[in-house]
Amino acid sequence: MSALCLPDHLLTQLGEKRQLCVAFSGGLDSTVLLHALVQLRASRLPDLQLRAIHVNHGLSAFAHSWMAHCQALCQLWQVAFLPLIVSVDASQGGIEAAARSARYQALAAQLLAGETLLTAQHLNDQCETFMLALKRGSGPAGLSAMAASTQLAGHPWLRPLLSLSRPQLEAYALQHQLQWIDDDSNQDARFDRNFLRLEVLPLLYQRWPHFAAATARSAELCAEQEALLDELLQESLAALTDQQNSLSIDGLQGLSAPRRSALLRRWLASCGAQMPSRQQLQRLWDEVALSRDDAEPRLQLGAFSVRRFHQRLYWLPPMQALDDRVIAWSGVDPLSLPDGLGSLHFVMSSAEGLQLRQPRADETVTVRFHASGEVHKVGRDRRRPIKKLWQELNIPPWQRDRIPLIFYNQQLIAAAGLFITREALSCDGQEATWWLQWSNKNN
Repeated sequence: MSALCLPDHLLTQLGEKRQLCVAFSGGLDSTVLLHALVQLRASRLPDLQLRAIHVNHGLSAFAHSWMAHCQALCQLWQVAFLPLIVSVDASQGGIEAAARSARYQALAAQLLAGETLLTAQHLNDQCETFMLALKRGSGPAGLSAMAASTQLAGHPWLRPLLSLSRPQLEAYALQHQLQWIDDDSNQDARFDRNFLRLEVLPLLYQRWPHFAAATARSAELCAEQEALLDELLQESLAALTDQQNSLSIDGLQGLSAPRRSALLRRWLASCGAQMPSRQQLQRLWDEVALSRDDAEPRLQLGAFSVRRFHQRLYWLPPMQALDDRVIAWSGVDPLSLPDGLGSLHFVMSSAEGLQLRQPRADETVTVRFHASGEVHKVGRDRRRPIKKLWQELNIPPWQRDRIPLIFYNQQLIAAAGLFITREALSCDGQEATWWLQWSNKNN
């Protein structure tokens, strides 16, 4: 590839995007991408804003020297440089998947408003991704491999080199006398991608020189089929989901198994889930959606889970266990609640919130998230087990230990946003009152 061709190619790929962040490992591919963007800025796009982020996984003894190399190149090319050091937990999914997850989480957290992420995957990377998906037994969604244009955390994400082969990038790098990092781990055939790259694909390329381009066409065709299914099923999916993005089980039951599975996959994708295996999808239907009425089924998918309530499926993030938390509160200042549950406020007068008597001299205020036994809710003629009360109020099981409960000493006084008990009322009507307000985006 000539020196002028790659910048021209990038100009076409960028469109109107001018605020760019390059994921810069210092390897051949990202070095070529960043250099070509610097050339483009110098020759055609002086308003191009360039930034490079280097993610240091700490997995190699050379990791810090690689980071220094990347910083020196960015300084030479006048590109803003941000190094990020991440920790990699290989306990789930293996070291490759864990490193990739840590890398993209770090990148997503650092992208600026209006910024587009650029990564340097090329045609041979696409071929490897397709083959790995084939090895896993993936359907059309997995075989679509990598998209040239997608999103990360709401930011545009481009792979502008995806149609170019590694030999083309090598020719560009040699022509411009670029220096890059050779990661020693890339020679370790114990990793699946390296095994394909080192042992399998060279034979296929030797026999069929256009094999990488052919697999890329297959990936594009799979992506087209998935896009068509998305379009055809969008109306059905919208009819089955509500404002909380929960999914109707009854609406799925009359459908054919292939259509139901396709809708479940698209619902999970709308929640941001990684695509489950065929076996996991079947378990979701059999063990969660169709479990007995009195069960509280759950399917764990990574850190997230799918649960059922009132014949609907819910996608739930990880939650801290709060049932044993007891938080002392003066009631004077707002109280920040744990695990993103917002804050509590007492105000002296209000048109909103729950009105209850102020604590007496011998009472202390605590906030808890679990109560047992019977409760006499104001407006009811008798006490009821709190479990029955949660059921009457249609509170899902996973939320019942996440509702702030106000106690005076050991007596339950109020459930924020829901009800007060008889003990919250003034005995003689003369006691001072205040209003409890719960500021929480989810309540």
